[in-house]
Amino acid sequence: MKAIRVHEFGSPEVMHLQETSDLKAGPGEAVVQVRAAGVNPVDAYIRSGAYARKPALPYTPGTDAGGVVESVGTGVEVRPGTRVYTSGSVSGVYAEKALCREVDVHDLPANVSFSQGAAIGVPYSTAFRAIFHRAHATAGETVLVHGGSGGVGIAAIQIARAAGMRVFATAGSPEGRDLVLRQGAHLAFDHNAPDYMDQVVKSTGGRGLDVVLEMLANKNLAKDLKSLASGGRIVVIGSRGSVEIDPRDTMVREAAILGMLLFNTSERDLISIHSGLCAGLGNGILRPVVGQEIPLAEAARAHREVMEPGARGKIVLIQ
Repeated sequence: MKAIRVHEFGSPEVMHLQETSDLKAGPGEAVVQVRAAGVNPVDAYIRSGAYARKPALPYTPGTDAGGVVESVGTGVEVRPGTRVYTSGSVSGVYAEKALCREVDVHDLPANVSFSQGAAIGVPYSTAFRAIFHRAHATAGETVLVHGGSGGVGIAAIQIARAAGMRVFATAGSPEGRDLVLRQGAHLAFDHNAPDYMDQVVKSTGGRGLDVVLEMLANKNLAKDLKSLASGGRIVVIGSRGSVEIDPRDTMVREAAILGMLLFNTSERDLISIHSGLCAGLGNGILRPVVGQEIPLAEAARAHREVMEPGARGKIVLIQ
């Protein structure tokens, strides 16, 4: 079978499409025919060698895919021929086939395409965990989603809106702001405007935000703190450097800054996450948005583009 292989950490060009050995499912495992593979920023961080957790070389990137179960090992309940999305992989999903643990294979409803299935794993799990497991957000609260037109942002908008929250989102282009409004945001703001956070707070009637989902904390965290209501929470989902804040902004609001890393999620919480996601996908409340489909052989281009600003949906690799 063919797979993208990385033999050294570095630029996107270290990824090469190669012939590799076929896969065989062991106990508790399944082999999935990959129809589409999701490209996440974390994949690029890992490939570059800049991520804290590094796989052993050589390796195949990726955890999120949409596909069909080809074969299973002993003790596995999912049957060959089942449409699935994956939220993890033993072998990596930038490939024609992927070896996965059964716990990382989830039913993909017929109303969701394989490319949409590849857009679920990291983005929707991250958004679900940030909203419910970290921020403990509830219906009626006001949530700001920074970078709302990206994969995690779109997931967060859909999930928060479905849970009865008032949802604000930012995007850097008119097209991005139109997209977040179509995904369910009540209001959209231009995060390139110098006074956009003042506009956000004004839209709450001056009360402030209950929850902020922060994708670029090194740029926004200090401003986020000043925008919070009493008891407000910021969940730091992404950051590309350090930042200076005034601790008094946390004191006067009794605010909380909460870090989040999806890899820290417990097995119990993962079950909760994917039970909720499967239900939302099945009834059509959750609708992954695919921005680009790029051939598997052009994985390097996908890694360059996933790090560019102005995302409008998910980038996926197709066979």
